[in-house]
Amino acid sequence: MQINLFARVLPLVGGAGRIRGWTEARLSAKGTAMPDPIFRVGVLGATGFIGSPYRAEIRECEEAQVVAICARREDLLAQAAEEDGAELTTTDWRRVVEHPGVNFVIVATPDALHHEAVLACAARGKHLLCEKPVGMNAMEAGEMWKLYRDASPALAHFVPFWTRMVRVFEIAREIVTAGELGGIVSTVFRWQNPRPAAMPLTWRDNPDLSSAGTIADVGSHAYDAVRWIIGAEAIEVLAHGETLTPSKADLGAINLGEALDWVHDEGKESGSARQGGTVDYASLSCRYDNGGVGTYLLSHATFLRKHLAPELELHGTKASLSVDRWSGDVVLVTPDQEKRLVESAPDKGFGNRFSKWVFPALAPIVCGEPVEGEHPNLEDGWIAQKFTDAASQSVEAGRWIST
Repeated sequence: MQINLFARVLPLVGGAGRIRGWTEARLSAKGTAMPDPIFRVGVLGATGFIGSPYRAEIRECEEAQVVAICARREDLLAQAAEEDGAELTTTDWRRVVEHPGVNFVIVATPDALHHEAVLACAARGKHLLCEKPVGMNAMEAGEMWKLYRDASPALAHFVPFWTRMVRVFEIAREIVTAGELGGIVSTVFRWQNPRPAAMPLTWRDNPDLSSAGTIADVGSHAYDAVRWIIGAEAIEVLAHGETLTPSKADLGAINLGEALDWVHDEGKESGSARQGGTVDYASLSCRYDNGGVGTYLLSHATFLRKHLAPELELHGTKASLSVDRWSGDVVLVTPDQEKRLVESAPDKGFGNRFSKWVFPALAPIVCGEPVEGEHPNLEDGWIAQKFTDAASQSVEAGRWIST
């Protein structure tokens, strides 16, 4: 098991500076000139809450260029095209995937729109970043993973489980890997991300577009982080889920950024109100394949606030660990209840995620020189989706469900 994320990749190509140095050295050895950008990017869902900041980060990267963008909102596309200098703007995602100048596609659309687009990307030989949850269910996620796993020549694929990249969770993994906690007996993860009470509905409240509401949205992040830290997978899940937030305004097809802005608009006019159709609160129990057990509290509900308790607890046969990204404190507790602050690393944000993680991890593969390394990919997306599927099914069935 690797102790640090991208431990093998980063010494070669980590960060924008290293990726340029790696490329220059490679080309110098071949006696060739510097090429066009390595990543010629097409973005699906380009103007949404996720796509917009991704594009802003890519614009800062010398190794990448945004070539084509797609969004359902024509009113937002013109500004996006001007920002990116994109060759193609369209409301038809197929034109982006089929564009001969695009070699890397970002799928940042609602969950229900991933599967067909990713299959088309695989068929066209496009490298990929696909948002999580990667599909509406594990069957879709598994099909995507198998296509990219078996692609020849190799296709790069990245699933942005950003929680792995938070420093306190990296520290937790290093401690577990070093054996300081002993065997992991129990885990507790609290992911409470309250949305404003007045925030209107978005596609995440629509079961036709969202895989499993909060269970899939933040549950995939939480489970992937724990699985990555402890090196064990859930084998069955028991879950309870509710929609706790009261009815909210229905303003039609708005994105999350617009929904949050609307909350603070003093001149806003409210539309009809209704309750969201997806779970926004869930409590999960699971059994891991190492014999341990886990508890997850997942919430977007308005009145469940964070900062009250550490986000993650790991309990082992030798010691326990408390991990809290909000304070940055990683605290080890011995069997005699002695507490020791291992490190304080407050969350300062990710910075440019593409220059720090995505492009360094994928550049060698895109250039036809795969390296041995570790980054979250479609296999991880499929494994996370098996967990969230089981949790969602357990909510309906009221019993343990195997993953």
